[in-house]
Amino acid sequence: MVVLSLKICVRQCNVVKTMQFEPSTAVYDACRIIRERVPEAQTGQASDYGLFLSDEDPRKGIWLESGRTLDYYMLRNGDILEYKKKQRPQKIKMLDGAVKTVMVDDSKTVGELLVTICSRIGITNYEEYSLIQETVEEKKEDGMGTLKKDRTLLRDERKMEKLKAKLHTDDDLNWLDHSRTFREQGVDENETLLLRRKFFYSDQNVDSRDPVQLNLLYVQARDDILNGSHPVSFEKACEFGGIQAQIQFGPHIEHKHKPGFLDLKEFLPKEYIKQRGAEKKIFQEHKNCGELTEIEAKVKYVKLARSLRTYGVSFFLVKEKMKSKNKLVPRLLGITKESVMRVDEKTKDVVQEWPLTTVKRWAASPKSFTL
Repeated sequence: MVVLSLKICVRQCNVVKTMQFEPSTAVYDACRIIRERVPEAQTGQASDYGLFLSDEDPRKGIWLESGRTLDYYMLRNGDILEYKKKQRPQKIKMLDGAVKTVMVDDSKTVGELLVTICSRIGITNYEEYSLIQETVEEKKEDGMGTLKKDRTLLRDERKMEKLKAKLHTDDDLNWLDHSRTFREQGVDENETLLLRRKFFYSDQNVDSRDPVQLNLLYVQARDDILNGSHPVSFEKACEFGGIQAQIQFGPHIEHKHKPGFLDLKEFLPKEYIKQRGAEKKIFQEHKNCGELTEIEAKVKYVKLARSLRTYGVSFFLVKEKMKSKNKLVPRLLGITKESVMRVDEKTKDVVQEWPLTTVKRWAASPKSFTL
């Protein structure tokens, strides 16, 4: 009978035992045998532990699935497996700045973990949320542009990168892949991940009865208005600023809320901060909110944000071929739950819109998208 001899590490490899298994042994049964025969492994709940095959590159280490057999992983005599806890802490930051530490299963994919993370926070529609890794390695520029054509391309790419940063496009957000684990994507347990709404399907159902999601929607809409992702007129910006004042300070108090009280960069997009009479106009809108509670004011803010043409749109900066010319020009491609848009990259005005129901076919490659 063929026997597989493996080295089993327990408790961060303080204890190493050589054990023999039949290659056809299921991983679940191997874990049970280890717990029975190794006293140091008899701690905690058995369901919290698993077998881990490590690698020099932490991203390539894998958890053995309990339903698979040992020979599925092509293990050889002398291979080392770690018997350890699958749970690990992960810091999750909300857009309002609150940070929560959630225990997650290191063997599960991001898509599976979002169910756990969202339920702990109080969000039911987890499929509309995703996680962003904020700290990523900077791409090194290739300094091989010696030909004139190469220099032109490099200059063109730099222009596009500057435009991307200015327009706050979605292709600059480092969304985690839902089909892979944290480990596979190089997420360290000391990192803090940002939880953000990625898809806008059921947000219209969010109201005062769901204060957690309402707050997240409000903060995301507010930040997108202030950073220019949603371009608004001066009048509309002041209206948003007035409702924001109601949320932060409560009802308007005449002798207290007057010019000089606000830090305008927290209430207006930067292009309107120095506009004459801005703070006075914000306080007029603040006064119009009357006795609205914080929750009611957030409902009003989000409702007004939903009326913007750019609300719920994911923007990607692309190059589009000009008609009858062999020239590529920058253009924003906007995608919503209902349509695909061509959007002016300077004003974010919608140039053309196609309902998704009229799309006959599409094709994508690493460098192009055809609709």
